[in-house]
Amino acid sequence: MAGKIETRLAELKIELPAAAAPVANFVPCVQSGNLLFVSGQVTFWNGELRYVGKVGKEVSVEEAQQGARLCALNILAQVRAFLGDLDRVVRICQVQGFVNGVPEFKDHPKVVNGASDLFVEVFGDAGKHARFAVGSGSLPLGVSVEVAATLEVT
Repeated sequence: MAGKIETRLAELKIELPAAAAPVANFVPCVQSGNLLFVSGQVTFWNGELRYVGKVGKEVSVEEAQQGARLCALNILAQVRAFLGDLDRVVRICQVQGFVNGVPEFKDHPKVVNGASDLFVEVFGDAGKHARFAVGSGSLPLGVSVEVAATLEVT
């Protein structure tokens, strides 16, 4: 039987991608006590890289928001693979957003809203979180956005 969060994802017609294997010497998730730290996720959809380029040049703010949403979907995929059940998520505690923008780009929070909005859509009040959204001179593979998160879990 599907859990509450899996049912919510189905109601929202949200499909999670496959959890990607790490490409370097790190693990996707580390649990310490009731905190789960999820490594930065980039804009992969089942092995296909999307939203590549600098925001404000090759990628629009709206496209980068979709990229941040995709990063959040990848976070949930990693959490499900690690915990086995998304119902073990008590709350999203913190979201860390990195935006690969042109030097004069100033709308980093608008981009990372793509991830924040998804977490609230899926988890309701438990999806509301502390956050930062910062600019970066570059990101791995040239992606426009990368998102990491810290969650409280059971």
